[in-house]
Amino acid sequence: MYNLVLLAARPPEWTHERFIDWWRGDHAELTYRLPGLRSWRHTEIDQALEPRSEGWDGMSVLGFDSPEDLRKALKSQEWADAIAQVGDMKGRRIAVMGHEAEMFTG
Repeated sequence: MYNLVLLAARPPEWTHERFIDWWRGDHAELTYRLPGLRSWRHTEIDQALEPRSEGWDGMSVLGFDSPEDLRKALKSQEWADAIAQVGDMKGRRIAVMGHEAEMFTG
């Protein structure tokens, strides 16, 4: 699996709840349409382990079969629509990509 990992913080004028509702609602409707999307996990962040990790509201892990499939998704109209919906929201994000390795299953 090749993943796009997004860590996001809400716009300053939004509540945490509003941001999560939007991300899992209206924004999710566009995300589901990404070509080649094989999996999507979303974590609502409700607390930080330590002060230097504070300030984030949620994390998404979008899974694709390969880096090429992710690149195709990032060039798609569906991705452009999702980015357009975000617009000038003024939240923060970190976006990284890489190969997944399963390290443990219980």
